[in-house]
Amino acid sequence: MAAPDSPALEGPADPAVDPVTPARIGRVVVGMLTSSIGALIALITPIQLLLTLHLVDIAGQGAAAAFGVVTGLGALVALFANPIGGRLSDRTAARFGRRRTWILTGGLIGSAILFVLPITSEVWQVALLWCFVQGAFNFQQAATNALLADQVPERRRGTASGIGALGGTLGPLVGLTAVSLVQDPTWQWYIAGIAGVVGCVVAVLILRDPAKARAPRTERMSLLELSKTFWFNPAQFPALGFAWLIRFLLTTAYVSSTYNALLLIDHFGVAPAEVAGIVLTISVVGTLITAVVAVVGGPISDRVGRQKPFVIASGVLLAVALIMMAFAPSVGFVIAAAVPLGIGGGLFFAIDLAMCVRMLPNMDDAGKDFAILNIANTLPQSIVPFIAPGLIALGGYPALYLTLAVAGLVGAGLVLRLPEIGKEGDPRWAQIRRSDLVAATPAES
Repeated sequence: MAAPDSPALEGPADPAVDPVTPARIGRVVVGMLTSSIGALIALITPIQLLLTLHLVDIAGQGAAAAFGVVTGLGALVALFANPIGGRLSDRTAARFGRRRTWILTGGLIGSAILFVLPITSEVWQVALLWCFVQGAFNFQQAATNALLADQVPERRRGTASGIGALGGTLGPLVGLTAVSLVQDPTWQWYIAGIAGVVGCVVAVLILRDPAKARAPRTERMSLLELSKTFWFNPAQFPALGFAWLIRFLLTTAYVSSTYNALLLIDHFGVAPAEVAGIVLTISVVGTLITAVVAVVGGPISDRVGRQKPFVIASGVLLAVALIMMAFAPSVGFVIAAAVPLGIGGGLFFAIDLAMCVRMLPNMDDAGKDFAILNIANTLPQSIVPFIAPGLIALGGYPALYLTLAVAGLVGAGLVLRLPEIGKEGDPRWAQIRRSDLVAATPAES
């Protein structure tokens, strides 16, 4: 990775970047990555391990049900907090910067609550505090993602998107590795909180908000406008609608790893004591491949000026991996499926953010619109576990994995409706704005 001020990542001013004080792109990319890694260590480490251990101590045999309640409520809060955080950062006129203000505030508040969580003694206390943690860090993430639209020129967005994907892939591994080095449960929570503090503080020291981002928005936000925080009209902005759907379908295919442990136990009869090691192997293989492909693929996309082939290849490879899992004859075959799954995920993450930025109808509302796009990433994590038991009951694990494979292929096919780089105004593809509807209604996104 280039240093924060590396000229290799610099680019000319862009409509999304302040024309007087253009940001150094390397600084922006490193700041976004730092913020994301800190937030994701603080969020994912408790979900994957710390909440379970703490609830076992509190609730005993009721820990599984308690975990579902706590994480379910937290996910619901995240669903609403991300768009609200994005809209607030769009409207913030603080001298500290509209994005940096919420990166720092969200990170510090979320981390502070993590320091308190290990002293809770009731499930309701854990649930309440976890909802605040989710809300705070989702405010931080909404502001972080909007920086891509604010400060990264179009010809560098693939590179920024690919490097940014490292936060989602490396953050969870770094967090689990760090907490595994200590035995004290309280200090495990402290490590997650310290990571959150370091991530947001270092990020705001690296980042700069351009002058345009500090300019006040003088119009008042009505209740009607606030209600649009969670919605955009896909008929008015069809390209953004297709981008949302592509994200949703490919993420639905990618989150299949949620059922790896159950597949190993139910289908292959692996002993529960042995499952953790196999799942970790699958996770490490897939994560490392995804990270490498995303970092390499982003700059390649920028160089060739194409994004759609990456999405098509991603959907096909995800489907191949899922078909392998559906008909896997052995555990080794399941592990092998992590390779095409990792490559497919990496290809999509390499250009995902860059592609979505091109579809935004109004850069001044980038935080809000990006947050709505983030719902397409979070919904599959709730929907797949909801539909999976029914699919497994109907046709076993092949029914589940084949359904997810179809989702990946459909998502890949829908990218054909989006314009390629430089073709955004071509009427052959979905438009950024439907001019007839924009003329008849206020230009809200």
